[in-house]
Amino acid sequence: MKAVMIRDHALIWEDVPDLKLSEGDVLVEVHAAAVNRADLMQVDGDYPPPAGYPEWPGLEIAGVVKEMSETAARDSQWKIGDPVCALLGGGGYAQYAAVHHSMLMPVPSGLSMIEAAALPEAFATAYLNLFMEGGAKAGQTFLMHAGASGLASVVIPMAKAFGLRVITTVLNPEKAASISHLKADVVVDTSSENIAEVLQREAETGHPLNLAIDCLGGEQVGACLPYVAYGCRWILIATLAGDRTDVNMRTMFMKNIRLIGSTLRSKPPEIKAQILVNLVRDIWPKVESGEIRPTIYKVLPMAQANAAHALLRQGDSVGKVVLTTDC
Repeated sequence: MKAVMIRDHALIWEDVPDLKLSEGDVLVEVHAAAVNRADLMQVDGDYPPPAGYPEWPGLEIAGVVKEMSETAARDSQWKIGDPVCALLGGGGYAQYAAVHHSMLMPVPSGLSMIEAAALPEAFATAYLNLFMEGGAKAGQTFLMHAGASGLASVVIPMAKAFGLRVITTVLNPEKAASISHLKADVVVDTSSENIAEVLQREAETGHPLNLAIDCLGGEQVGACLPYVAYGCRWILIATLAGDRTDVNMRTMFMKNIRLIGSTLRSKPPEIKAQILVNLVRDIWPKVESGEIRPTIYKVLPMAQANAAHALLRQGDSVGKVVLTTDC
């Protein structure tokens, strides 16, 4: 089989040994794999895969069940030939992936393999942080930074579908125009507006912030906290804008603010499995109805994984970049 190996910080589509299934595993023939920033961090040497996973990147795939271990055949609902999408700890950039049966989900009706590949990591991250960590409820005000990112292309429609008022940020007017289809209530162009000042204005007009999913971090975190609602949950999932900020601790305890660090990849398997069960139960009906759909920015063959990563590094992508095995 072939996989995308990391060689001197470059990605090479090359032959690797065939996978061996552990008990509970299913072998999936990969049709498509979506690209995530964690994959870029892995290439840079900053985010190694968990023990037991292949060394090549890839956190989410879609494909077809080709083989099953005895335990998976006995204990799961899956059958050979089933179209599935899967959440991985790594190893998705390949012709085949070995996946524990609890990490599989059905491909929602009406979706292509390319669209389905963009679901597991992004939708699981969105569900985890909106509902399990964030306790999101209809009528609340929610901030999602980096509105043109692949994750935001999922989180914003999901939040809107469940009745939240959504604020998001972008780098320039062109990015703002490119995400108009997501229907965020407030789009903040940070080239001309300050997010802390926007949150202050929102609070003064009756919409104080209840929840944030923040992939940027940096100095703006501390600047924003004085203008959030009592009991606000500010969830940090990355620090692309910097690792440090100044926080007035009196503001934290007076407003009962929860500052939460969250990563999906570090969650134990049983928690990930429950998230996927929740997704199929709560979110898949909205995906199948068209209320929530991933935004696909570009599709490239696996052999062009370097170009796919470059799109994310340059910040040019709007939505998800997906790799296919049609090389």
